[in-house]
Amino acid sequence: MKKFTVLVFILNITFLFAQKEISGVVKDHNGAVLPGVNIMEKGTNNGVSTDIQGGYIIKVKEGAVLVFSYVGYTNTEKNATSGVIDITMNENGGQTLKDVVIVGSRNTKRTVVNSAVPIDIINIKDVTTQSGKLEINQLLQYIAPSFNANKQSGSDGADHVDPASLRGLGPDQTLVLINGKRRHQSSLVNLFGTRGRGNTGTDLNAIPASAIKRIEILRDGAAAQYGSDAIAGVINIVLNDNTDELNGSVTYGVFNTKAKGDFLPGTPNTKNYRLDQNGNGNSYGKNQAFDGGSVKVAANYGVAIGEKGGFANFTTEYINKNKTLRPAYDFRKGFGDAEIQSFNLFANIAVPISDKTEFYAFGGRNYRDTDAYAFTRNDGERVVESIYPGGYTPRITSNIIDNSLAAGFRTQTASGWKIDISNTYGKNLFHYYIKGTINASLEAASPTEFDAGGHTLTQNTTNFDFSKNYDSVLSGLNIAFGAEYRTERFTIFAGDEGSYATYDTNGRPITDPTTQNAPTIPNPDYDPSDPTSSPTIPRPGGSQGFPGYSPLNTVDKGRTNLSLYTDAELDITDAFLISGAVRFENYSDFGSTLNGKLAMRLKASKNINFRGSISTGFRAPSLAQIYYNLHFTNFNASGATEVLLAPNNSPVTKAFGIQKLNEEKAVNASLGFTANFGDFTATVDGYFIKVKNRIVLTGYFDAASLNIGVAEAQFFVNGVDTKTTGLDLVLAWKKKLGGSLFSATLVGNINNMKIDNVKNGNLPEETFFGRRERAFLLASAPKNKFGLNLNYARQKFDAGLAFTHFSKVVLVDYGDEEDIYHDRIVTDLTLGYQLTKSLKLSVGSNNLFNVYPTKQDEQGNTEAGGYWDAVQMGFSGAYYYARLGFTF
Repeated sequence: MKKFTVLVFILNITFLFAQKEISGVVKDHNGAVLPGVNIMEKGTNNGVSTDIQGGYIIKVKEGAVLVFSYVGYTNTEKNATSGVIDITMNENGGQTLKDVVIVGSRNTKRTVVNSAVPIDIINIKDVTTQSGKLEINQLLQYIAPSFNANKQSGSDGADHVDPASLRGLGPDQTLVLINGKRRHQSSLVNLFGTRGRGNTGTDLNAIPASAIKRIEILRDGAAAQYGSDAIAGVINIVLNDNTDELNGSVTYGVFNTKAKGDFLPGTPNTKNYRLDQNGNGNSYGKNQAFDGGSVKVAANYGVAIGEKGGFANFTTEYINKNKTLRPAYDFRKGFGDAEIQSFNLFANIAVPISDKTEFYAFGGRNYRDTDAYAFTRNDGERVVESIYPGGYTPRITSNIIDNSLAAGFRTQTASGWKIDISNTYGKNLFHYYIKGTINASLEAASPTEFDAGGHTLTQNTTNFDFSKNYDSVLSGLNIAFGAEYRTERFTIFAGDEGSYATYDTNGRPITDPTTQNAPTIPNPDYDPSDPTSSPTIPRPGGSQGFPGYSPLNTVDKGRTNLSLYTDAELDITDAFLISGAVRFENYSDFGSTLNGKLAMRLKASKNINFRGSISTGFRAPSLAQIYYNLHFTNFNASGATEVLLAPNNSPVTKAFGIQKLNEEKAVNASLGFTANFGDFTATVDGYFIKVKNRIVLTGYFDAASLNIGVAEAQFFVNGVDTKTTGLDLVLAWKKKLGGSLFSATLVGNINNMKIDNVKNGNLPEETFFGRRERAFLLASAPKNKFGLNLNYARQKFDAGLAFTHFSKVVLVDYGDEEDIYHDRIVTDLTLGYQLTKSLKLSVGSNNLFNVYPTKQDEQGNTEAGGYWDAVQMGFSGAYYYARLGFTF
C-alpha cells in the first residue's frame, strides 16, 4: 500500500510539472515578422513576447492553449499540440496589448515597432542561455549597441561596483527603472581612473538576472518624461511574472591565467604572480593554469493568486567568484578582478482586488561580500617589518547591501482613466573593511584589520500617474499626467579610530601636530646639503590601502524633489504620430527646472518607419557629488602622495576658487528609421547630445601651503561642456529551413565625443582638467563597438557564436605618455543540448581565444599598476564555463 501511495504521488507530481516547449514565428498577412507580440498560456500568467525577428519560445503545460495578442490585430488562439507553432495574425485595429510595458511611452497601445524613439527589447532568458556571463552589466555589454561597462582593479569601491553607461555619457546620466518605477542609485562615487570618474550610478549587478523577464533600453534623452538622470536614456527592467514553473541553473566557470600577446621580451607573460591567502608577501609561487573560479546557482518560481491573473514570483540567486590575478609591476603585486560572494532575493507580486483594480508589490535584497587587492607597500615608512617582512598588499573588502520595496495600486475607472499610485523605497549601504593592512604610526602594536566606515544612500519616491486613450480623436490620442515626490539622504559614517588616526610615539592619537610627533624612520634620500631635506620620514596614520572615514568626514544630508509632468501622443493618421512631454522639477537644494520633448514617427510604407525626436534635459548634482570627502593615498610609479578630496561646500574648495555645483543641462536630438522585410529587420538611429556644465573630478592641486596634512587636493566641478554624435544600428535576420532555425544579428554603435569647453576660470587648465583627465572622460565613449551574433538550433541542439569588436582607446598615464589600447575582437562560443524535457546542458567560452588588451610600457605608469588599464573587454582573458539549466 505504501509503494502504491508513493507511485500515485510521483505520478501526480509528474503530471503537475509536465511541460513542453513551444517555439515559432509570428508574422502579419504580408509575411512581415511582428516583434513584441504577446503570447500567453490561457488561464495563467505565463507569457512571453516575440523578439525583433518575431520569434518566441515558451514552456507550457500539456494541453495548454496559447493566446496571441498584438496592437491592431485580432487575438489568435492555438492549441499547444505541436512543438512548432507559426502564426499569421490579421489586422482589426481594435485590440490592445495586455501588460506590455514599453519604456518611452505612457500609451498602453504603443509597441516597440511603432514607437517614435529607439528602444531595445532584450529577452533575458534567451540571453542567459546563450552566454556564460554572470552579471547584468556584462550581459548588456555584449548585446546592447551603446551600453558600456568596465571591470576595475585598484579603484577602491569601483572594484566592487562596475560603472556602466549609455552612449558614452556618465553612469549617473542613465535612469534605471524596475517595472517602470525609479530604482535607487549606489552611494559609491567613482574615483581614480574608473570610467564614469566623478559620477555615481545605479548598480545593475544588484538585480539578479534570474528575476528578470526582459530589459527595455530607451536610447534617447528622456528627462522631460522621467526626470533627472535620463539624459542618456532609460533602462527599464521588467520582472518575471510566470507561474507554476520552477526554473533555474547551476553554472561553474574559470579563467585562463596564461596572458599572451603584446608582451615585451623578458617579461613574466606566462607566470602568474601568487600572493598568500591574505594577499601579503612578495613570493610568486608556482604557476597556475586557471583562476577566478566562479559558481552561480539561481532559481525562480511563481504561484498563481486567485482566478483573475494574480501571481507571486520569487527568485533567489547565489554567486561566488574568486579573484583573478594578472601580471603587474613591482609596486603592485595584486592586480585583477575582485572576489565576490553575492546572495539575492527578489519578489514580484500582483493581487487582483476587482476586475479592474490590482495591488502590486516588488523588491528584494542583495548582499555582497567583496575582496579586492589595493596597491602593494614594498618598503619605507608604510611597512613594519616585524609584521610584514618585505612588504604587503592590503585588501579592500566591503559589505554591500541593497534593499528595495515598491508597492502600489493600479485601477481603471468606468470612463477609461488608468490610475497608478505607488511608493518605492530603496537603500544602498557600502561598508568598508580593510584587511592585511596596518596603521604604520602604531608600528608593531598595529592591528592588521580595520572597520573603515562607509556610506549610504536612501531614496523614497511617491508617484501619482494618470492616463487615458481616446480612440475617437483622429487615429488615437493618449493623454498622461502625474506627479512625483522624492526624498534622498546621503550619509558617511566613521570607522575605527585606528583606520583614520595618526598616533604619536606613545600610541596616542595626534590632535596637535606642533606638540605630538608620529614615529619616524630614517630618510634614505636625506641630503645634508639641502636645507629642505629631512633626515627622517614620519610614519603615516590610517589603514593602508584605504584610510577610514573619520568623524570629520561624516555626512548626513538630505533633500526633496517635487515633479509635475504631462505628455501626449497623437496618431494624426495611421501613418503619422507626434508626441510631446513637459516636466517641471523643483529641488529643495538648488531650485527649479523645466524641460520638454517632441517626437514623431512616419510610416512611409508597410515596411519602413522614420522617426525622430528633440528634447532638453538636466541632471541635478547628486548628494554624493556635493558632500563626499575623503583623505586618501594616491600611488604611481614615483611613489605615494596624500590627497584630500574636498566636499563642494568646504573652505578648502572655496580657497581654490571652485564654484558651487549646478545642474547639468542637455539637448538631445535623434533621427532614424526601422525596416522590416520578411525575415530581415533593421533599425538605424543617429543621435546628437550636447551637455553643458558636466560634473567631473579635477586633477590634483598643490595643497602643501594650506597646512591641512596633505600634499594635494581634488574637487568636484561643473568642469566641461561636451558634444556627442553617434549612430546605433541593429540588423537582424531569422530563418527556418526544414527542422533547423538560423538567426544572425549585427548590433553596432559609432560614437564621437568632443570636449567643447574646459571651464577652468582663472585656474591652470592642465591641473584643473588636463590631458589625463580629458582622456579618462573620452575613454568612457569608445569610438565604436560592433557585435555579430550567430545562432543555430535543431531539435535538442543549439549553438551560438558571437564576435565583438572593441575600438581603440587612448589614455594618458602618470608619465604624461599615451597608453594606446588597439582594436580587439573577442569571440564567444556556446553549445547547448536538451538532455531531457527538464534539463539542458550548455558549455562554452567567453573570449574563446584568450585575447588581452594591448600591454603597456615598462614604466608602470598605468592607472591600476598592472599591464592594462580598465577597458571594455576586461583584462582577465578567456573564461570557460558549463551550465546545467532546469525547468519543472
